[in-house]
Order: sequence, then structure tokens, then C-alpha cells
Amino acid sequence: MSTPSRDPGPRAEDQRTEDRHGRYRPSSPLAPGAVAGSLRGLGTPTRPGAPLLGRAARPWLRWLPYALALAAVGTLLPVTVTVLIHDYGMNGALAGALATAQTAPLVSAVTRPLQSWWIIGAADVLGAVAALLTGLRDGLSWPWTPMGVVGYLLLMVALGLREPPRTLVAVWLLTGAAGLAFEPVSQGRGSGVAVLLFVLTGVVLVVTASLREGGEARRKLVEQESISEAERSRRTLLEERARIARELHDVVAHHMSVITVQAESAPYRITGLPDAAREEFTAIAGSARESLTEMRRLLSVLRSEGAEGERAPQPGLDRVQQLVEATVRAGVPAELSLPADPGAVPQAVDVSAYRIVQEALANVVRHAPGAPTRVSVTVSASGRWLTVLVVNGPADRVASPLESTGTGHGLVGMRERVRLTGGTLDTGPLPDGGFRVAARMPLRDEAAPPSAAEPGAAGEAAAPEEPEGTE
Repeated sequence: MSTPSRDPGPRAEDQRTEDRHGRYRPSSPLAPGAVAGSLRGLGTPTRPGAPLLGRAARPWLRWLPYALALAAVGTLLPVTVTVLIHDYGMNGALAGALATAQTAPLVSAVTRPLQSWWIIGAADVLGAVAALLTGLRDGLSWPWTPMGVVGYLLLMVALGLREPPRTLVAVWLLTGAAGLAFEPVSQGRGSGVAVLLFVLTGVVLVVTASLREGGEARRKLVEQESISEAERSRRTLLEERARIARELHDVVAHHMSVITVQAESAPYRITGLPDAAREEFTAIAGSARESLTEMRRLLSVLRSEGAEGERAPQPGLDRVQQLVEATVRAGVPAELSLPADPGAVPQAVDVSAYRIVQEALANVVRHAPGAPTRVSVTVSASGRWLTVLVVNGPADRVASPLESTGTGHGLVGMRERVRLTGGTLDTGPLPDGGFRVAARMPLRDEAAPPSAAEPGAAGEAAAPEEPEGTE
């Protein structure tokens, strides 16, 4: 059935995802959106000193910023040296030093862009001064060289993805101030590149800062969704446990009432009891009544606000037939196989078996409408285990999209009920597109030694028993 797809279950911390059939599949780095998601991570804030894309799942993506930085340095460095020597008339040593200072810090900008900006910014200013002192020819780009503009804009990309808006505004204003400071000195030699760099720097910083803010918003949204999912799963689990506790109240209360009646009537039914035995029976009856009172108080705590006490008796296997008939009336072809005489079934197991069948059939109606369904309840040959099996085929039509969210109580309730009885639960999709729910619950205490009439009872707990012909 499609039950598990609507149930977050108690394993909210599991990072795997579930498909519509309840199959868990890990998030794969080879998925089509993995690369795009990692690139979007450029805008995700990281701790100081951490590289861009440092949290990417794929190793090559983590090294991608370094590879791009090295490629930029390897391209800009020789070009800058050549241009400074041949076009700006600088000697080789000065040109090499300035070119290295203007380009090499791009590698460190992957982790510490602000520190790299101080180095590159100072080198650009010194390069403008050196070009002016060596005799700047007309027609050359000044105060910033073309290679300096390219390197500076690449630095702005790393800076905008890492630093807060206040720092970015300060960098942008200092860039404009540096260009403006050279205007009186240039005496008309400037080519407008200072204004161009000021504008382009602002554009790059705005775009990258927007990417960064968007990444931070997505990260916070994912964290909030994870917290909400965990809280929803925890709330669902607690609600289901409270529901089970309320249902088991009648079971325990019945046994406690029997103890009370037997203890109070024992002195009248058994003649010749000594006074000490009569006092002991009176104490037992009083303790039982006190326990019933405490149970009712506990039940009032578990009951939701405004909820009234359940007055109808708890259902059991004797009402499974009604469930199957109601499912057939809902349009689901269902078959039922019940033992003629299941024997003495503990009330907790009786209620749990009914609820498991009820939840399984309800999910067939919701998520696999029209699917042929088989319900089977069997008792092991040794009489120690009760097996409940619900198997449905593929749906003959698409389920209503209104049921896509579900209540999330399906597997939670089944797991809790089976765990309460000390049994096992097995659920999963079938190859033909259907679904299978199999629960096995003990009919008596497993710690009790097997009788001589049960030669195989000691090994029965190793594997669930199923009726012939089940899948």
C-alpha cells in the first residue's frame, strides 16, 4: 500500500527521502539537480576562512573555486607583466612585482577575500602611481589597466559572496574614492576607466550579495523545515502513543476490576480463612481500587482538551469482518481469511490487530483505490503467534491529490502497537506496484518455556509465519 509515503514516522532524523510507495532512497550526489544545488551553495554563508563551495557533496565541486582562481592568475599574470613592460614602460622587476601583487591574491580570495582586497587594491594604486611616474602615453588605460579591471571584478565576485552588506558598501565607496583621487593628478590623461570600474564594481557586488542573501534565506528555510518536520513527527508519535494508552485503559481496567472483585469476594467464597488471609485480601482489593483511580487520573492527562471519554467497548478481531465489508462498499475488492477459533487472544493484541487492519485498509482506500486486497489473520501451529497480513495490488486509478499529505499516523500507529505487544512489523512495496503490511504479535509471554506438545516452539520467533499463498 501507499501508507508509508504519508507517514513521517519516528525517524525524522533520517536524511533519506521517501517516495510515494514508502521506499527510502538516499539523496544521491549524481542526481540531476546536484550540481545546480551545489553551485547555488555559492551564496550560502560559511564560517570565516572556509572556502566557497566548501560544503559541496562532490569533491571536484569543492576544488572548483581554486581551479578557477588558478586559471585566472595563470592568464592575467603573464599578460599583466607584458603590458606593463611594453605599453607602460616599466622595468621587468617592477612590472613582475606589481603583476604578482595584483593577481596572485585571487587564490587566497577563495577563503579570505577581504584580506586579498587590501593587497590587490594597494597594488592597483601603486601600479597607477608607477605608470604615471614612468611617463604615461596618451591613449592608455589609466589609473587602472585592463587586466587590473578584470582581476578586480573577479575579486568582487568572491567578496560579494562572503562579506556582509556593510563591508561591501565600504569597499565600493573606497573604490570610487581611489579613482576620484587620481582625477586631479591625471591632468586629462584618464580614459574614464575609473568611473567604469566604479559602476561595474557596484553591479557585481549587488548581484553577488543578492545571491548570498538568497542562499542564506534558503538555508534558513531548510533548517526551519527540518525543525518543523522533526516536531511534527514527534507530535504525531506522542499523539499516537496517547491514543494507544487510552485504548488500553479499558483492557487494564478490566483486569484490575476482576482482581478487585475476586479479592473482595474471596472471604465469602472460601470458608475457614484465617484473619490474616482476610486482611490480606482486603488490602489487595484496596490496592486494586487505588490503582484504578490513579489510572483514571492518568487517562485524564493523556486525553486531549475537550475530548470526552470513550464509552464504546474496544474493538477486536470479532469486528474485522465489518471492516472488510465497509472497504468493499467503498469500492475496494477485498478478501478476508480468519481462523475459525483463534483461541485466547490477549486484549492488547486483539485491539492492536484490529487497528492495524483498520489503518491498512483505510490507506488502501485513500492511496490505492480499487486495488484488490487480501486480509489474512492466522495463528501459528504452536499457538504462540498471531500474524496479521494485508496485501494490496496496484491501484486501478490515480489516487486523489487531496490525500497527498495524509495524517502521518499510519506507520507510527502500527509500529507503536506492535512494539507494545512485543511483536514485529514488516512493510514494503511489492514488485507489481502493490504494498504489503505484515505484523506478528505474541499470544502469550515469550519468556514462558515451550510445552512438550510444541517441539518447534523454541525456534518460531526467528521468522514470521504466513498463511500459504501469501506474498
